[in-house]
Amino acid sequence: MQIANCNCFLIALGANLGGTPEKNASVIYAAIGMIAAAGIKVTRTSNFWQTPAYPADSGPDFVNACACVDSDLEPDMLLAVLHEVEARLGRVRRVRWGARAIDIDLLAAGSRILPDAVTLRSWMDLGAADQRRLAPDRLILPHPRLHERAFVLVPLAQIAPDWVHPVLKKSARELEQALDPAEKAQIRPI
Repeated sequence: MQIANCNCFLIALGANLGGTPEKNASVIYAAIGMIAAAGIKVTRTSNFWQTPAYPADSGPDFVNACACVDSDLEPDMLLAVLHEVEARLGRVRRVRWGARAIDIDLLAAGSRILPDAVTLRSWMDLGAADQRRLAPDRLILPHPRLHERAFVLVPLAQIAPDWVHPVLKKSARELEQALDPAEKAQIRPI
C-alpha cells in the first residue's frame, strides 16, 4: 500500500452514544461496512480503542479506530460519502465536539495539502478558544488537529506508521511517539 498515493485516504472513526463500548464498536463496524458498500475499498483497519471524550468531560468515552481506504473520488466527494454514512447511522450535528452516534473524519489524502499550505497552517495554529468556536468552510487536509490527538494517532500509527505529515515532515509513528505518555495511557484497547 502506498500512503503517498492520492487514491489512498486515511480516515478516523469514533462513536460514544451507544451506551457500551461494544455497542459503539458495532456502530463503527457498521460504518466500515457502509463505506465498503459505497464502492470504497477498505484496505486496512486499526484495532478499536476506548478513549476519553474530547474535550474532557464532554460526554461518555468513545470507541475510536482508523482505516485506510482506496478510492478514485476526489477528497471532497469522499467526504460527502462519509457524511452520508454518518447521517444514515444517526449523526446529527448540533454542538461542535459534542457526543456523537458516529463521527467519521477524513484525516489525509496521501501527501496532498488542501486547499494549500498557508490555509492548513493557519488552521493548525488556531488557539484553543478559536478551535472550539470556528469550523472551516471547506475541506482542510491533512486534518489540522490530527497531530495533537492521541485518540487519532494511536490507531493511525497502527495502520499507517510510515505516513508522513506533509507539513510537519514527521511520520504517524513519530507523531504518536511524541505524545504525552499520560495522554496515551488513557487510550485503552478494546
